[in-house]
Amino acid sequence: MTSAQVDTEKTPEEGYERGLGSRQVQMIAIGGAIGVGLFLGAGANIAKAGPSLILMYALAGVIIFFIMRALGELLLYRPVSGSFAEYSREFLGPFFGYFTGWTYWLMWVVTGMAELTAAAIYVNYWFPSIPQWVTALVFLVILFGVNLISVKLFGELEFWFSMVKVTALIGMIVIGLGVLTFGFSNAGDTAAVSNLWAFDGFFPKGIGSSLMTLQGVMFAYLAVELVGVTAGESEDPEKTLPKAINTLPWRIALFYVGALTVILCVVKWTEFAEGVSPFVKAFAVIGIPAGAGIVNFVVLTAALSSCNSGMYSTGRMLRNLAESGEAPKAFSKLSSTKTPAFGILVSVLFMGIGVILNYIVPEKAFGYVTSVATAAGIWTWLMILVSHVLYRRAVEAGRLPASSFPAPGGSKCSYVAIAFLLFVTGLIAYDADARVCLYVMAGWAAALGIGWTILKSRNPQIAERHETRFDKVG
Repeated sequence: MTSAQVDTEKTPEEGYERGLGSRQVQMIAIGGAIGVGLFLGAGANIAKAGPSLILMYALAGVIIFFIMRALGELLLYRPVSGSFAEYSREFLGPFFGYFTGWTYWLMWVVTGMAELTAAAIYVNYWFPSIPQWVTALVFLVILFGVNLISVKLFGELEFWFSMVKVTALIGMIVIGLGVLTFGFSNAGDTAAVSNLWAFDGFFPKGIGSSLMTLQGVMFAYLAVELVGVTAGESEDPEKTLPKAINTLPWRIALFYVGALTVILCVVKWTEFAEGVSPFVKAFAVIGIPAGAGIVNFVVLTAALSSCNSGMYSTGRMLRNLAESGEAPKAFSKLSSTKTPAFGILVSVLFMGIGVILNYIVPEKAFGYVTSVATAAGIWTWLMILVSHVLYRRAVEAGRLPASSFPAPGGSKCSYVAIAFLLFVTGLIAYDADARVCLYVMAGWAAALGIGWTILKSRNPQIAERHETRFDKVG
């Protein structure tokens, strides 16, 4: 047995319970690709870009697939929980592992804050007398309990959250196709495929306006990389991860491109506005009596799913950082149920700030929070892609073994995706409202830089680059 084999066999376990089966990993991957960004955010983007938003989702979807195939190749080379930070650490150096781990943690904490508030607002639709902060606190405690009990329970809850979202989207597509084909419902007279170009064309506001929606579109795809965090707790990563990643294109084609195409055929794009879910609007135009309530329930599950995923991933990321000496050692301990309980607890306490912020922060501030999450997500994706490029170089040089799940086109698609993400970052910088998140990220980077300097002064070994222990192969 070579040292390559020894190391790859040792690293995946990390003390975690391999409690996520194929069914759960598949639905976590599907759920990660369907979020509040689609259910709510698409309304504002339709108003800005018209039917061309379909093309933007398709374009971004191709890039997301490139990112996920790059991640897939790395995961099958060495499946580890907290993989983004671990690969950054291995291929770019200790500082990048430290920076990526803490930034991904920040992404999920701020997302959790926003989703808790969103969930409380959705419950307010049915029970307006219950204070928002009470609902947010109840959800926070319930999801915290679920994540402490076991990874199996987390996976099961995520499975059913995802099932609700998938069922709702498929139902919307089937009903929409029925309206288009048979002309029933209140929308039957006006529903037509020609709605995609009949009102000032496919690009009614110009290509520039369409491109500016890419930042919002990328937010909708945040969490698709969550399947990478599950790697260390999947029962059979060699089988489940490639399957979850390879089915991504049809999920994007069906749930994003398909659903939006059907909606924009049934309801002309000029009827959509910011702050209104396109799904609620479509149900209302079609004339389904309980439509608004149904969509409200679906969006509630989407928010809770995102918060549930945030608790799961933040605990794992803090443990990864602690084991590398980049966070307090207390975060590295596992509970009797093999969950990083202390890391989850601290993350939940930070998410709880969102409950307090319900009193003192206006709604626009939560828009800023989601833009910060997008910027943090773009950084994570860039680190995956750069790590993949460097891994491919090491394989070609014979320094590392080849993965059993190579990305098509080698590192070429990763270069394309890197260029695309840099372009989207440029769009964010150009947008006066969105660029606030870049200022926040600059402050975050400065804080992490100070933290790194302190860590190095206390433990100089932390900054030493450790070469991966593999025999030369080939």
